[in-house]
Amino acid sequence: MAYQLDDYTAGGDTVGPVDFLVLEFPGTNFDGEIMRNIVDLVSAGTIRIIDLVVVAKSKYGSVATMEMQELTGDAKDALAPLQATISELITRDDINAISEKLVNDSTAAVFLFENMWAVKTMQAMLKANGRVLAHERIPHRVVAEALEDIATMRSAQLA
Repeated sequence: MAYQLDDYTAGGDTVGPVDFLVLEFPGTNFDGEIMRNIVDLVSAGTIRIIDLVVVAKSKYGSVATMEMQELTGDAKDALAPLQATISELITRDDINAISEKLVNDSTAAVFLFENMWAVKTMQAMLKANGRVLAHERIPHRVVAEALEDIATMRSAQLA
C-alpha cells in the first residue's frame, strides 16, 4: 500500500511515526532503569511522549486509571521528566483491553510516542516530493525467528 505525503503531515507540520507501548510491572514498581532509559530518549529528542496513562490492577482485580494530570507524589515525580503532552488519544477502549490483559497486583504505563528521529527524514522526503511506499513494524518475535532460521540454514550449509 502506498502512503500519500499527506499521511505524514498534520496542520502543515511533519509528523513522525507514532507507536503504542504498554509496559507492565508487578505491584507499583516502575523500575528506575527503564524510566531513565525512556527519559533519555525524550531528552535526546529521539521520541516525544504524546499521551500517557497509568493503569493499576489490584490483587483483587479492580482497575484504576490515572492520566498524567491526575498523578500525584512519587508517580508524578517519576513520570514528569517524560514531558508527556496530554492528547487523550489513548481511549477508554484501549484502557479496557489493557486492563483485561494485566495480571492482578500490577501496574502498566501506557504510552503513545512519536518517533522524532523520523521527522527530519520525512521533511526531506516531502521537500523532494517523495512518498512512502510501505511502512510496517516487524514484531520482535518474527525477527528473532527469522534470525534463528538463517543461523540454522548457515549451519546446515557448513556441515
